[in-house]
This record gives sequence, C-alpha cells and structure tokens, in this order.
Amino acid sequence: MIHENWGYVAAVLNLLGTVTYLVDTVKGKARPNRVTWFVLSIAPLVAFASMLSQQVSVAQAAMTLSAGLSPLLIFVTTFLVKHPAWKIQRFDIACGALSVLGIVVWWLTGKGNVAIVFSILADGLAFLPTLIKGYKHPETESPWTFIVGVFACVLAALTISTWDFQHAGFPVYLIIANALAVLFIYGKIGVRGAKNNAKIL
Repeated sequence: MIHENWGYVAAVLNLLGTVTYLVDTVKGKARPNRVTWFVLSIAPLVAFASMLSQQVSVAQAAMTLSAGLSPLLIFVTTFLVKHPAWKIQRFDIACGALSVLGIVVWWLTGKGNVAIVFSILADGLAFLPTLIKGYKHPETESPWTFIVGVFACVLAALTISTWDFQHAGFPVYLIIANALAVLFIYGKIGVRGAKNNAKIL
C-alpha cells in the first residue's frame, strides 16, 4: 500500500487523460454516446457520496469522484461541437434507463453498499453501448483516455488501506471497465475479427 494522498494524484491523472478525449471530440475523431456519458457522470458521484458516508477517506475516494467528473466534461462537450454525436439507438436508451433505475433503487434503500452495487450496475450498463461501439467502430473512440484511466485506477487501488467492498468495490470495477475499453478500442479486436472472418469466407 502507498500513501493515500496518491489518490489525489490518480484523480488528477484521470482528469488529464480526459483531455485527449475532449480534443478528439472537438476534432470530430471521437463521437461520444451522450446517453453513456451522461449516466457515467452520475453513477460514480453516487458511489463517491456512498463511500464518504461509510468513512472512506476523501483521498481514497477521489478517483471515484474523478470518474464522475470526467464523463460529465465529455457529455457537456458533445453540445459544444459542430460534429454530430453518435446516433442514439434503442439499446443505448434501454441501458441508460436501466442504469437510472438502479440509481433510483439505491435512493429508495438508502444503504451505502447497496448504493455502490447499483452504481456499479448503472455505470456498467451505461458503459456497455460505448464498449460495443468501440468493438464495432474503434475509429469513433479515443483510446488514450482509457489507457490513462487504467494507470490512474491502479494507482488509486494501491492507496486502499482496507480491502472491503466500500473501499475497493468501485475502484476495482473502474480498472476492469477501462481495461476492457482499451482492449476493444486500442486492440481493435472487433475489426480484426471481422477481417479474419472475411478471409475465411
């Protein structure tokens, strides 16, 4: 374990990683899914509040806060650029609705760990359309945000002093989510799979 103040460094690093996505969005290289990034900004903020309510230190929860602020910046940016946002499909709306439902269920229960569970479910469901888009159309996503996110999340995880659900649940989820995004977008496994299938046919 490293000193918990490194959690602040991880949070700032994650926010800096978002800059590349914002630049690519302005240039039209990245086309964010608005449903995804809107819900992705809510769920981590709920988890952050829940962590604080269970005596998790601000330093150790800072990465979760950053994970909410970053997508909020991306969501707002989609309204400030001339390039069209990614067309929203029914599947995107369904995932967004289910994720919001999860947040409502948490609000009705009011329990900290329940909030974190539903925040993870909400965030995961909201992130699923972007993962699928990254798999099918990796050229519409910016991988560096997620690459930096992996390093920032691992750094934040190293500050965890108590490995229980309220401390580690959301940070571990963030590592997995960012790693999957890197695999799908930077690895372009969907495109490679399509090319291999074309060769076989």
